[in-house]
Amino acid sequence: MSRRFSVRFLRALSAIALATTVALGGASPAAAAPPAPPGVTRTDVINYFAGLTGRNWLSGQQDGPNSNPTQWTNKVRDITGLFPGVWGGDFGFSQNDIDNRQRVFDQAKAAWAAGSIPAITWHACVPLVATCNFEGGSWPVKGSWLSDSQWNELVTDGTPLNTSWKRRLDQTVPYFQQLKDAGIPVLFRPQHEMNEAWSWWGGRPGANGSRKLFQITRDYLVGKGFDNIVWVWNVKDLAGKAGSVGDYYPGDSYVDLVTLDVWVQYFPSNDWYQAMQNISHGKPIALAEVGRTPTPAQLAAQPKWTYFSVWMDWLIKPEYNTNDGVKATYYDGRVLNRGEISIPTGSQPGRTGPITGVGGKCVDVAGAGTANGTAVDLYDCNGTAAQRWTVGTDGTIRALGKCLDVTGQGTANGTPIQIWDCNGSGAQQWQSLGTGQLRNPQSGRVLDVPGGSTANGTRLQIWDANSNAWQRWTLPA
Repeated sequence: MSRRFSVRFLRALSAIALATTVALGGASPAAAAPPAPPGVTRTDVINYFAGLTGRNWLSGQQDGPNSNPTQWTNKVRDITGLFPGVWGGDFGFSQNDIDNRQRVFDQAKAAWAAGSIPAITWHACVPLVATCNFEGGSWPVKGSWLSDSQWNELVTDGTPLNTSWKRRLDQTVPYFQQLKDAGIPVLFRPQHEMNEAWSWWGGRPGANGSRKLFQITRDYLVGKGFDNIVWVWNVKDLAGKAGSVGDYYPGDSYVDLVTLDVWVQYFPSNDWYQAMQNISHGKPIALAEVGRTPTPAQLAAQPKWTYFSVWMDWLIKPEYNTNDGVKATYYDGRVLNRGEISIPTGSQPGRTGPITGVGGKCVDVAGAGTANGTAVDLYDCNGTAAQRWTVGTDGTIRALGKCLDVTGQGTANGTPIQIWDCNGSGAQQWQSLGTGQLRNPQSGRVLDVPGGSTANGTRLQIWDANSNAWQRWTLPA
């Protein structure tokens, strides 16, 4: 029996047992537990997603309406016997949505306690009106539009419309405060699909366009002290528009996760997959909205997505999904569902000491230099600080206060290794494999000694994984 088949088989048996237990009114077979211990931070969550890159995917489901924020995650359970790893809610904009926001955030807390990561979207009304409704058509959100002059007023600090938007943001504060007080990090996706003009906030490229409102939103809520928000930037897979995605990107300092909504196609085209990697600059990427549950084969073909989230009732639309298709993905051994997420926290100690490789030589910071860009090489072990590495639970490997880094976010064979200021990018993420290799998920390649040379000063690189001894490393105990 293959490992993948055995994992799927065991998951299917567990799911059947869970479904039977639920049907009989019993408790879940395993005690619920949050995805991370107390003290987890936003940075811990970001690093966790970075570590998933190229390795695993979290399942996800958008739920609603706000009056029933478990309707579609329960349907996932009915189909698979499992719950999604990412639970999605929405602030919403109708009066009914607003009246039931507390239900949404009660469920966000319950989802976290049960082992899922909460994710919140916001279909917001233009700040000229108190409520609005989604009605479809070419102008789907009734009463929500701004002229160019009104938009310029909105994104200009201190103007009446700008102030009105900040008062609208104030409505979110009590809810985010509840999560912060409970120690719960949350994925927040404001101004989603900002590259399309169906929404009043979308379809405006450039520095003072849609991305400016994202920047204003983030700055305002961060200024309120919400260090538990993971900032999710989002665009839609518009045909022929992958090349213009940069016109909407608010900048690396504003974005934690880079996400795509897939509605033009069932699964991202290669040009969109590449565009999202390019704009992310090594940050984790994900599918924030899909209609069809991605198949295991599709996820394997585009392995750098870190989660997907099926949009509400699309889960059961026959032109998008079948029960067997949903099961196949949830049961795949690489897909992580509720209860299978374990986020390490930065408070956990790392392992510190030398990293040894081919010929018994040590991984070494050349000349014990501390400048960004200093080469990392192979050298006789000498016990100095230049060879004392801390293998962190956040996926980093550090020496001399810097991080082991793939030069220039490179992904090609032969890209050299250096040290650089730690910045949370994919160029600084490393996974210790059972083979003894150290893998950089962003590139999909492993730490390598060129040609297996054992000469002092041989600079390390990344290379395709193979069976050569010079890709095997012994880490600190």
